[in-house]
Amino acid sequence: MSAPVAPRTVLPSGSEPSFGQPGGGRKRPIAIFRFSPTEGPGYFSEWLDARGLAWQLVALDEGAPVPADPRAFAGIGLMGGPMSVNDGLAWTEPVCALLRAAVQKGVPVLGHCLGGQLLAQALGASVTRAPVAEIGWLGVDVCDVPAQREWFGDRAAFTTFQWHYDAFALPAGATPVLTNTFNANQAYVVAGRHIGFQCHIEMTRSLVETWLATGAHELPVESSAAIQSATEVRRDLDARVIALHAVADDVYARWVRGLAR
Repeated sequence: MSAPVAPRTVLPSGSEPSFGQPGGGRKRPIAIFRFSPTEGPGYFSEWLDARGLAWQLVALDEGAPVPADPRAFAGIGLMGGPMSVNDGLAWTEPVCALLRAAVQKGVPVLGHCLGGQLLAQALGASVTRAPVAEIGWLGVDVCDVPAQREWFGDRAAFTTFQWHYDAFALPAGATPVLTNTFNANQAYVVAGRHIGFQCHIEMTRSLVETWLATGAHELPVESSAAIQSATEVRRDLDARVIALHAVADDVYARWVRGLAR
């Protein structure tokens, strides 16, 4: 969710600093960066827990320091947030420096929405106001054939969740992997192991309901093509979340194959 800053309530999922259960003898956890108390790990942490993969929450919204060395982690996951990467917040450049080092040292990065924008900016791409703001359940197309197979379970298109007002350009050397008619750059892959999304594949019913409550002032009474009403967002919500989890399953499974050991 990338939107004007507004008061947020705390999500039940991912709201406490935590480690997942250790698995596979891996000593280093996956770092999950949280930038807002309402934008916790959601399905990402549930997926890791179900597979016994250790993770550590880095709660920047609570003043946690940005780690200095990406090699302390097996991978780095970045969640969304209501702020812009252009707001000049104290943690923005330290996070970008960490992400540049992670890419250089082969520690895989996974960015959801704001996280995808931070990775793009860290790698020299611009983040600007989106041509079209997007909120709700919207379609994206897979625009890279190898990525269709490797990251998206042979899907040529799928419906995902959007809530953003900014958009990223592609970093040098990045491969665009998702697009749609509203904003061309919806996801990209760097060096085969780092992936940045404009959309949110981590959604749960709890996350959706929290954002609908705390972001109600951003929603129209009647849906437009790119911005949906609360009624439309809730339509078939459980089925939409289940379908999105299937997409996330494939993305996360591909991403963890590159975890640093």
